[in-house]
Amino acid sequence: MSEALIAVIAVIVVAMIFDYTNGFHDAANAIATSVSTRALTPRAALGLAAIGNLIGAYFGGEVAKTVGSGLVKLPAGANSLWLVFAGVVGAITWNLVTWYFGIPSSSSHALFGGLVGAVLFASGGEVLWGGILEKVLIPMVLSPLVGLLLGFLVMIAVMWIFRRGNPGKLNKGFRHAQTVSAAAMAVGHGMQDAAKTMGIVVLALYTGGFQDSKTHIPWWVFLTSATVLALGTYAGGWRIIRTLGRRVIHLDPPQGFAAETVASSVLYFNALVLGAPISTTHTITSAIMGVGATKRLRAVRWGVAGNIVTAWVLTFPAAALVAIVVHFLLKPFVHV
Repeated sequence: MSEALIAVIAVIVVAMIFDYTNGFHDAANAIATSVSTRALTPRAALGLAAIGNLIGAYFGGEVAKTVGSGLVKLPAGANSLWLVFAGVVGAITWNLVTWYFGIPSSSSHALFGGLVGAVLFASGGEVLWGGILEKVLIPMVLSPLVGLLLGFLVMIAVMWIFRRGNPGKLNKGFRHAQTVSAAAMAVGHGMQDAAKTMGIVVLALYTGGFQDSKTHIPWWVFLTSATVLALGTYAGGWRIIRTLGRRVIHLDPPQGFAAETVASSVLYFNALVLGAPISTTHTITSAIMGVGATKRLRAVRWGVAGNIVTAWVLTFPAAALVAIVVHFLLKPFVHV
């Protein structure tokens, strides 16, 4: 077995491990609001999320291309793939740490932080700062702000439209509507998060010399990434589901519907129009905060929200630091 093939296989394996942790870490993105409002039972919600992830993966091609060719430039040779390996290990580590503490951080930004950290401190690698700024850093700041504002405005609109409705009937109707909005959220999650894994696999195949295109996504990459993400999602990340569904704010069905509708709309726009790999976690969490603030500002547990935002800030550098350590541990053995 050639060194190039070993490196490619190692990256693909670790990418799938990341994909699985992404699934159970970010399952809360699609289902926490539906479970907390009792619109769906936990297992039904997880099943819906897994199916949505499978479907959404097939619409995430533009995001995959951004991750595979627009963020870092590796030096020629298969040994450079160990930089990608180190970066993905950094992302997996941060996913597991934040999952343990029940903090809904961004798997996407952990992945980008790991890649940038490994490449930035390695000889020969190049960080494409234009792509990082345009496709990662700017959306990283804007998407939570947009989610917060739109969540607030959409919930105000829902309250005004249904201001004379019967609360009992409205709650029942919105519980049914949440099945649709949760499904939309799950598809959006698949568009974004399965696509990031696909981008890593394509980067490995191209750098290892197993395909000539930086952007072509083989059918088996679609299928494998989507399936592994769906399996991880179905496993469930209950610690984070409890945080998003209960600890930030207690949601009722109209609020849950509004938050999911806003978040999925932002995900679709970025995936299909901009091809920007944004964080599903940041988007749904900020939408929940915006929706909850329509009750009264104190309805949102801002202390919990502050801890979440702190984790968001730490995600990029923490994953980068782990990736740097892994890179230096590997260096004597693989000559990166």
